[in-house]
Amino acid sequence: MPAESSNTFDIFLERLLSGEKRAISRAITEVEDETPQAEQLLRKIFPKTGTAFRIGITGPPGAGKSTLTNELALHYRKQNLSVGILAVDPTSPFTGGALLGDRIRMQPAALDDGVFIRSMATRGSLGGLSKKAKDAADILDAAGKDIVIFETVGVGQSELDIAQAADTTVVVLVPESGDAVQAMKAGLMEIADVFVMNKSDRDGANQAVTALKAILQFRVTHEGTEWIPPVVKTIGTSSNGIGDLAAAIEEHRKFEAATGVLRSARTKQLRERIYELVNEHLNANFWTGEREQYIEQNIGEVMNRNLSPYDVAEKLTRSG
Repeated sequence: MPAESSNTFDIFLERLLSGEKRAISRAITEVEDETPQAEQLLRKIFPKTGTAFRIGITGPPGAGKSTLTNELALHYRKQNLSVGILAVDPTSPFTGGALLGDRIRMQPAALDDGVFIRSMATRGSLGGLSKKAKDAADILDAAGKDIVIFETVGVGQSELDIAQAADTTVVVLVPESGDAVQAMKAGLMEIADVFVMNKSDRDGANQAVTALKAILQFRVTHEGTEWIPPVVKTIGTSSNGIGDLAAAIEEHRKFEAATGVLRSARTKQLRERIYELVNEHLNANFWTGEREQYIEQNIGEVMNRNLSPYDVAEKLTRSG
């Protein structure tokens, strides 16, 4: 890299690490667009990461996740903590961009200088949380954010990505439609560290909380060492219960720190991140024009059942 270009990068990096919003925004754009500078940037900032506490907020559509995220961010700001929010939205099939506007949904928090909000497209990630969102969280972490919140679309697919990226996973439900049972079917019971029964002023809220707590009892091993997710009642539109939610998250944070779970979970996250990067690099380097041409030359034989896909795959990998 030429000296002038290197100097420009160093200045940009300094601005980013100081928490400048424009630099943060540009850095996230670099990783989203997979520019040549993106990997260099992520390498440089990595030593500055690992400080921010990461919260994942997920749940079915219409549960009020965005409202709760907004209120939670404002709560943390009252404690003088800086907050980064990554709102992972549905991907446009035409542009690949995020369809929902983060600042429309979280306007009060967006107006606070201590809050940075970014919408990101899922880009085909089944769990609703793209790899790029994890990279963006590192950027926010390095930029000095105390809290990073992932808010996902919650469209019914497995939200395993959330559990892998967050220190505390919050699952938001509402009283209607037997959400407690639906959450169990969707596998959300396994990843939740805190449950929120939002819109708890509606009919059936108390019964829904009771049903959820009853289901959670099946997770108890009676050894007294496991974390049993609390169920917090909130009314996001009037800020009711937000303090209780923040307190439940803090209790989980203390539990993780005291038991070594936090370090263990973050070690696992980094190990899986390495596997993910290796697979990404191998995939990028493997598909040469010659190999793609080999498939085209033999696809007719596969269609005629003279060759199997396994034969072609074995030939390709052996030649590599």
